[in-house]
Parts: sequence; structure tokens; C-alpha cells
Amino acid sequence: MISQLLLAALTLCVAPQSRTEVVTMKAVRIHAFGGVEQLKHEDAEKPVPGAGEVLVRVQAAGVNPVDWKAREGLLKSLAPKLPQVLGYDVAGKVEALGPGTEGVKVGDAVCAYLSLSRGGGYAEFALVRVDELALAPKKASVTEAAGLPLAGLTAWQALVDEAELGPGQRVLIHGGAGGVGHLAVQLAKARGAFVYATAGTQNQAFLKELGVDRPIDYTTERFEEIATDVDVVLDTIGGETAQRSYSLVKRGGTYVSIVGPPDVTSLAERGVNGRAILVQPNGEQLAELVKLVDEKKLKVAVSATLPLAEARRAHELSAKGHVRGKLVLSVAP
Repeated sequence: MISQLLLAALTLCVAPQSRTEVVTMKAVRIHAFGGVEQLKHEDAEKPVPGAGEVLVRVQAAGVNPVDWKAREGLLKSLAPKLPQVLGYDVAGKVEALGPGTEGVKVGDAVCAYLSLSRGGGYAEFALVRVDELALAPKKASVTEAAGLPLAGLTAWQALVDEAELGPGQRVLIHGGAGGVGHLAVQLAKARGAFVYATAGTQNQAFLKELGVDRPIDYTTERFEEIATDVDVVLDTIGGETAQRSYSLVKRGGTYVSIVGPPDVTSLAERGVNGRAILVQPNGEQLAELVKLVDEKKLKVAVSATLPLAEARRAHELSAKGHVRGKLVLSVAP
């Protein structure tokens, strides 16, 4: 009897563990909504790619205003359950492939916009749907690649999909020095449009570098006295700026807002199409943006790069506003 008990005990000691070992990674997560103190740089479970998914070893992650809005709980209806890894822009290399991921291979340099319902960019590894990524630009740094997807796709879906901006048309872009704005300016120029753009005094030279035909200093000039009878307005500001802009769009033109619904009734009375967009992941459109980068028609301006562990500082900078171009978190070499 004793020998049988000893044998059973020895068997338990040497038997393989049936539970799968959890592999961890460093990530920035929130366990509750609120201020920057909710951002925790900590260990999290490394994700495993499922069908149609690619595991990306993240080298850099873009920071956008929507990030701190999600942290504050303004996107509760879209966000996954807590704890949540924030971040929606990534650039890095393919680490592993799930089933049904043709067209990409391990080791490929890629970039992607992760949908607002998924997130996961502030981490050493992130899951990306294969149809939502693109090969990274060959003529851009990894930090520039990380700053491209969300802002670039927002500009594309606003100006190309909604406004159908084309050669010879006139567009007014509010916040032309910001993350979306500076890419929208370059995209509009690439499509042959005449571009007005607003920014503060300190960014007037930057607007000229981007190719803006008529920079407008909103601190000393009234844009409605300069940019009249335009085909398209891209509103990245909202509020009073929106109200002052409605009358500038000529009949048959388009007013696109990325900061909330415009007054479509007022716009319709003027014969103007009013649109509000919430950017969606799209690998094909992202590939078109990458092509423009490699053709040197589009450049991502990165104003600051911070380590992943300093995500709180990045959120503070973003929330203050007036960021020129993009903020990026450096995750891995």
C-alpha cells in the first residue's frame, strides 16, 4: 500500500503540466477609465493570432487624440472590455501567422491601423487582421510608418471617399499642421487641388513646407475672408470654427468633419453635402498611402518620439493640443 502511494506521488511529480504556460510581454494598459495615472506599463499576456490574423512585433506605435479620449472612457461603446491595451497605430515586423493569412510572411515590415474596437498598439506584440495591414514604406523610418495609418486613412476617407477631391478643386483644411491635417494637405496636393490651411503663427512656415497654397494664420486672420467659395472643407476642429465655415462651401460642395456631425440641415439649405466620418481600417487604402510615401508625395512629420514606458507623457502632450504632425512611442529596436 505504501509503495503504491509513493509511486502515485512520484508520478504526479514528473507528470507534464497540462496547463499551457502563459507567455507575457510588456504593454501599457488601463484597468479603469480616467486620467493619465490609469496608464500602467506592465506585463500582459502575449496574444496568439487566430484565423485571418497576424502577430506583429511592434517597433513603434503612433499616438493620436483618440487614444486619450478612449482612456477617459469617451469610447466605451466601442472599446473592448477592461483591462485594455490602448493604441491604434503600429509599425513593426510580422512575428507569426494565423490560418488564412496569404500575401504576407514572417519577417515582413508592416504598418496598420487597429480598429477602435480592438486597439492593442501600446505593446511589444499586437494582433492585426491581414486585410487591415500594408507593407511598410521603404522610404520612411519605422517611427514615420507608425504615424501614418490612422491619420493617413482619416485624410483619405475624408477627402477621397467622401469629398471625391480632384484636380483644380479648392479645399480648406482646418488644423493643417496637426496629425490628420498635415497628411490631408499633402494628399490634397497630390490630387491636384488648391489648398488653404489654417494653423497658428508658429506653424506658418511648416504649412508652406507642406505645399499649402495659401496658409492662414488663425490668430491674425479670419479664414472666412480668405478661403471663400471652396469645393471642400475638412474640419478637424469643430465648435465655432465649424459654424464660421459652413457658408464657405459652394453649392454642390462637401463639408467633412472628423470631430462630430456637422449641422447637415444648415448645410443642405445651402446645397452643401454634410458628412461626418469615423475612420475605418482598410489595408488597400493604406497601401495607396504607403505608395505616396515611397513616391515622396507624402511625408509623416514626427514631432516627438517617447519610450513606451512614457505613454503618460505622450498623452499629456497630445491632450494639450497644437502638436505638429505626430507623436510616436518607441517600443522595440
